Amino acid sequence: MAIEAELKAVVRDPETLLRLLEDQYGAGRAEVYRDTYYDAPDGSLMGADRELRIRTVHSPQDTRTVLTYKGARVDEASGSKPEAETRVEDAEAAHEIVRALGFVPRIAFEKRCRNYDFQHDGRRLLATLVHVPEIDGTFIELETVAATEADLAPALTVVRSVLAELGVHGEDLTTEQYTDAVAASRPVPPQ
Repeated sequence: MAIEAELKAVVRDPETLLRLLEDQYGAGRAEVYRDTYYDAPDGSLMGADRELRIRTVHSPQDTRTVLTYKGARVDEASGSKPEAETRVEDAEAAHEIVRALGFVPRIAFEKRCRNYDFQHDGRRLLATLVHVPEIDGTFIELETVAATEADLAPALTVVRSVLAELGVHGEDLTTEQYTDAVAASRPVPPQ
């Protein structure tokens, strides 16, 4: 399984970073992600640092849905994980299948994104400016694919290089997951 070599950072100056991205990589794609994360009823999937997600992406051009499985982190410093993802034809059918297999929705939320696809040092990269309405701040995710664990370090070197060119530095990096931040922002239901 390929590894999503990704770094995520808090953006200190979103307007400046947006201008840099637009100047270097052209107009980004505005998209809204509606994510639902599933887990085993006992929490064992997320408890083992694995993810099962159905994401529906809305853009001015289309709406598409993808099913994603992420294995446990293979690199603690970056949070990079093995990932398998496929587009699905029918979002509701995908949700029904996952629920019929015994998984339950654990958390659902929205991400407002601006995406930039480009090549750098022979790698295809995706830069995403992210705002999650339920949490404070703007984030940048920069990712590429590492074919193997041995390819992860070189892939992350390219990601770090591009982030540095964009003025994003190590002190801004975070491995906190949106699922955790959104869950922490929600009131605890009464018992």
